[in-house]
Amino acid sequence: MMSSRNLALATSFAVVLSAGSAWAEGGVVTVYSADGLKDGSPNWYQTEFDAFTKATGIKVQYIEAGSGVVVDRVAKEKSNPQADLLVTLPPFIQKAAADGLLDAYTPAGADQIAAGDKDSTGHYYALVNNYLDFIYNSTTLTPPPKTFQDLLDPKFKNKIQYSTPGQAGDGTAVMIEVIHAFGGKDQGFDYLKKLQANNLGPSSSTGKLTALVNKGEIWVANGDLQMNVQQMAANPNIRVFWPAGPDGKPSTFALPYYIGLVHGAPQAEAGKKLMDFLLTAEAQSKISQVAQGLPVRKDVTPTDDAFKQLHTMMEGVEIWTPDWAKVLSDLPQDVARWHEVTGG
Repeated sequence: MMSSRNLALATSFAVVLSAGSAWAEGGVVTVYSADGLKDGSPNWYQTEFDAFTKATGIKVQYIEAGSGVVVDRVAKEKSNPQADLLVTLPPFIQKAAADGLLDAYTPAGADQIAAGDKDSTGHYYALVNNYLDFIYNSTTLTPPPKTFQDLLDPKFKNKIQYSTPGQAGDGTAVMIEVIHAFGGKDQGFDYLKKLQANNLGPSSSTGKLTALVNKGEIWVANGDLQMNVQQMAANPNIRVFWPAGPDGKPSTFALPYYIGLVHGAPQAEAGKKLMDFLLTAEAQSKISQVAQGLPVRKDVTPTDDAFKQLHTMMEGVEIWTPDWAKVLSDLPQDVARWHEVTGG
């Protein structure tokens, strides 16, 4: 996912680079994160960061960008790390681990996280569960498109936009989902080539597409369930949907926010404390109500209306699990092929 705001982001990172030692002296833990969990007010990140500071006296410095961008930033800073914790989506968290950017750590409560939601070597853990989705403008499209094939209708010319695979986690997820829905890479990329006739153009940001859909400037965009449901309060015209593939079945896959301890973190002990804190049962119990996401702990089952709504929204949607190791190994050539077929 991308928050974009490239100039502001560059400035923020410049501040990180110049002020790292000052923060260390002041007891500050630095988090680089994909966007989504700090959207809205109140939001889950700020709620928990404030509670953490109150409990420990340690302040939280927060920097957000796209899933790929935050990993790239950690990689560039490898010789002089500035971040303590990294939060990003798959397959970028797997890439960070494979590139030696994360240290193994077993947070308190890790035994309550399912094996499929954590790295077997302890380099990252799911923090908030989430799913790929799409959004549409409900004032223009009623009912929404039912299938991917529907999105090829000429009426959607320049009215569809999705974030760029390889840069944004959600955009990468679109590519993965289309390949799955159409039963293979050749078929999936053939579809994406056809869809390009209606695509407004590349977007480095997933999050910014919501406002465009809400205003009707575009009609359909990609997203993820947690972020989009959280955004509905400020964007009342958006609704989520899952288009079906050629088999007529809508499907999606889990797209969790993962958290890991940055290798060589300047404030590693503070980072461990914050990771522990965010994975406590108390913090996890607030995820659905505050963030519109789903907890990752097996011993946490919220009873709030938001938790029930999220499950209701996904009724009838088939959930499948990508082979993330395969996704990661194929990512460079798949992204290159996406650029080739779309000209993006």
